[in-house]
Amino acid sequence: MPSRLELSDFLASVEKRAFKQAMFAVRNEESALDIVQDAMMKLAEKYGDKPLAELPMLFQRILQNVIRDYYRRQKVRSMWTTLLSAFSGPEDDEHDPLESLESADSDHKSESPQAQLEQRQTLGVIEREIEKLPLRQREAFLMRYWEEMDIAETAAAMGCSEGSVKTHCSRATHTLAAALAAKGLTL
Repeated sequence: MPSRLELSDFLASVEKRAFKQAMFAVRNEESALDIVQDAMMKLAEKYGDKPLAELPMLFQRILQNVIRDYYRRQKVRSMWTTLLSAFSGPEDDEHDPLESLESADSDHKSESPQAQLEQRQTLGVIEREIEKLPLRQREAFLMRYWEEMDIAETAAAMGCSEGSVKTHCSRATHTLAAALAAKGLTL
């Protein structure tokens, strides 16, 4: 059982990546923050007594479930919004929160401004291409290559077979490679 400090340190270590993952999934900064907060609260409340080694996989599973719950709620809200839209005026909500995300770590201050700009632009292109991936491919790709989870952990977190994870990852990497090559980027 992890101590409060160990649990707090674990949550602090995953919060940025979890936020980025939620942003890719829901494309709304406030919703992504709520999702990450809900996932962290559920982990602390329900699984705070689990061994520290189990927390990364549990957290990923909880995060994915909270994202799915968000989509379910959005579907219901969308239905009611559509039905009641005749009673409200038009809204202009064109703001894309991904544009305001900082792409590069603050640790790269010693690089030249040109290198920083190129890195930011490259990361921006990669992020936009990741956003375009289908949900399951994006989930598998981010868990395997961003979260560095192995195939079995990813399959458990996604609730699917290891073969499905391999298929989703393969399709995602091929799609990303083709999209980046079409833009003249090689990694």
